[in-house]
Amino acid sequence: MTRTAFPRLAIIGGGPAGLMAAEAACAAGVAVDLYDAKGSVGRKFLLAGKGGLNLTHGEPRARFVERYGRRHGEVGRWLDAFDADALRAWAHGLGVETFAGSSGRVFPADLKAAPLLRAWLRRLRESGVTFHMHHRWLGWQAHDTLHFATPQGECAVPAKAVILALGGASWPQLGSDGAWVKPLQEMGIDIAPLQPANCGFELEWSEHLSSRFAGAPLKPVVAHWVDRRGVARSRQGEFVLSEYGIEGSLIYAIGAELREQIREHGEALLRLDLVPGYTEAALAERLAAPRGKHSIGDWLRRRAGLDAAKCALVFELADKPTLADPLALAARLKALPLRLRAPRPVAEAISTAGGVRLEALDEDLMLHARPGVFCAGEMLDWEAPTGGYLLTACFASGLIAGRGAARWLAA
Repeated sequence: MTRTAFPRLAIIGGGPAGLMAAEAACAAGVAVDLYDAKGSVGRKFLLAGKGGLNLTHGEPRARFVERYGRRHGEVGRWLDAFDADALRAWAHGLGVETFAGSSGRVFPADLKAAPLLRAWLRRLRESGVTFHMHHRWLGWQAHDTLHFATPQGECAVPAKAVILALGGASWPQLGSDGAWVKPLQEMGIDIAPLQPANCGFELEWSEHLSSRFAGAPLKPVVAHWVDRRGVARSRQGEFVLSEYGIEGSLIYAIGAELREQIREHGEALLRLDLVPGYTEAALAERLAAPRGKHSIGDWLRRRAGLDAAKCALVFELADKPTLADPLALAARLKALPLRLRAPRPVAEAISTAGGVRLEALDEDLMLHARPGVFCAGEMLDWEAPTGGYLLTACFASGLIAGRGAARWLAA
């Protein structure tokens, strides 16, 4: 069936989810108009690739799906349609080879996002996607008429089917500002409050630590915490000291747990093992050796292998009696307590938790309450740590919404 046999599909949002939805709908023969508030698409995608575009992850499927936490069942079904291997094959089809690094993270061979995005946009235009830039979605004027603000004034666009791929609320300067929440709530759509995900957390540092060690990495360390079910958990990795507290990959990986603890208890307690290579007993024995004229900082470097940043953290959180007692000091180095007060604001976060609840959508990601309106990407109520998991699920949800919208139009 040719495209002219279908009404046109409107997609609002030019991130990975919206672009993949456009590709899937075009492949099914649907003519697509894609609208975006900015002057170009894929801005956050390009930012993600600034330090090397982490497309996906090469770990086994079962472990991969677990990264999506409480929504792993729903996201796992998206991945049945488009998983990490499919994403790599898709990139290959655009002429972009990929490789898996030592951590399992998958990157384009040149590490760059721009060449992949350029090739993708060229293929989308050749497939018939029409792009409308500087169109900020304001909601609906009527049941099937979209309302946009443009540099030339407000305009109305009839649309029998719509895919919303408007992102969350992180990095609003790139286009994802969460302004879509109000018009959807006014329609009665169930939306979980937007919260920061993959973000830093705040602590009360001294001026000395925040001014001299902001940006210093801590690696390797093991984080210990108690999850929402009361189960003791631990994870090894690395993170970074910041002016306001801590951030980095290890913190992002467990951020959902930390955020919920703060919500429920007003703070989250994280205990750090700064020297995972030693048992507490072995460490105490090493620290108990005669120190002579060595300073405590030099002694910690020599006997425990601590660098300047780890030493500064110990001095920040251990009192003088603890520093003078090898047994107490060893115990503190193996379980240094960090009391996290709050996550950083959502506008600073890498991604967003919350959004349109998946229970409000059918298996094609169409709203039960609004037939013909589909949602995809980060504006849905799921989250994942960095490492390629975010992008993979955004791509997969866009594919499902695009195929679903094409079937709905055909019917």
